[in-house]
Amino acid sequence: MLVAAAVCPCPPLLVPEVAAGAAPELDAARTACADALGVLAAARPDLLVVVGTVERSGYGPFPQGTPGTFRGFGVDLDVRLGPAAHPAPERELPPSLAVGAWLLERTAWADAPIEGLGVADTLEPERCAATGRELAGRAGRVALLVMGDASACRTLKAPGYLDERAAPFDAGVARALGAADVAALRALDPGLAHELQAAGRAPWQILAGAAETADLTGSLLYEDAPYGVGYLVATWS
Repeated sequence: MLVAAAVCPCPPLLVPEVAAGAAPELDAARTACADALGVLAAARPDLLVVVGTVERSGYGPFPQGTPGTFRGFGVDLDVRLGPAAHPAPERELPPSLAVGAWLLERTAWADAPIEGLGVADTLEPERCAATGRELAGRAGRVALLVMGDASACRTLKAPGYLDERAAPFDAGVARALGAADVAALRALDPGLAHELQAAGRAPWQILAGAAETADLTGSLLYEDAPYGVGYLVATWS
C-alpha cells in the first residue's frame, strides 16, 4: 500500500555542480525537495521506488545500487541508487533517476530498499494507472519519489518556446498535487502534456494509480518556472 510520495522536478540543474554559477537560482527548489524527502523518510516505508521518464534505453526497473553520473553534463560527479550492490548492475541511471539518487544521497534516508523505474513520457494513462497499482502492491508500506517537470513552454526563452496553454496546465497540476487529487491527475491529457513538453505527466499518473485507495493528504511545497520550465514539489502522506 502506498503510504507516502514526494513529487520533485528532475532537471540536472538541480545539482549545484551542474548549475555552476546559476546554482543559487534553484536553492528554494532544493530546499523544498529536501523537505519532501524528509516526509518520505518519516513514513518509514518498506520499499521506496523512484519513478521518472527516460529515453527508450532506460525503460524498465533499476535495482538498488545502480550507479549514475553527471559526467555527461561536464561535471565529475557520480551517484548511486542506495547502497552498492554486488555484482554491480549493468545499466547506469538515466538523468531523471540520477537526480533522484542525488536527492536521496542528501537525505538521512532510512534502511528501506530503494529501486528505480524508468518509463516513457508517452505511456498511456491506463498503463500508468496499472503500473501505479502494481507498485503500491509491492510491499506493505510503499513510498514513491516521483521525478518529473511540468511544461517547458512558459516563456519565449523556454526550451519549447511560449505556449499560452502552459501556465494553466501547470496551475492545474499544482492544484491536483497540492490536494492529492487522484482524479484530476488521471484526467490529464497526454497529448497536451506532450505538446507542452511536460515530462512529469506519466509519473504523476503512476502516482495517481498507486494512490487510488490510499486516502492520502497532499501539500504543495514549491511552484515556479525558472528558465521557462514548470517545477513543482509536493508531498502526499
